[in-house]
Amino acid sequence: MRPIRCFTCGKLLGDKFEEFDKRVKEGQDPKQVLDDLGLKRYCCRTVMLTSIDATDEIAKFKR
Repeated sequence: MRPIRCFTCGKLLGDKFEEFDKRVKEGQDPKQVLDDLGLKRYCCRTVMLTSIDATDEIAKFKR
């Protein structure tokens, strides 16, 4: 589960995670991808780089 908005400034990020993941997995530089997505603030960049999708991990414990 990824955050929808930046924790610090409130900028909408939820619509950018899929594109970011796809391009980074293709081998593009994360810095360049963040620049292309228009993320200039360090708080937004940190959220994009450090958040993980733990949905699959959590689903293992579902009864």
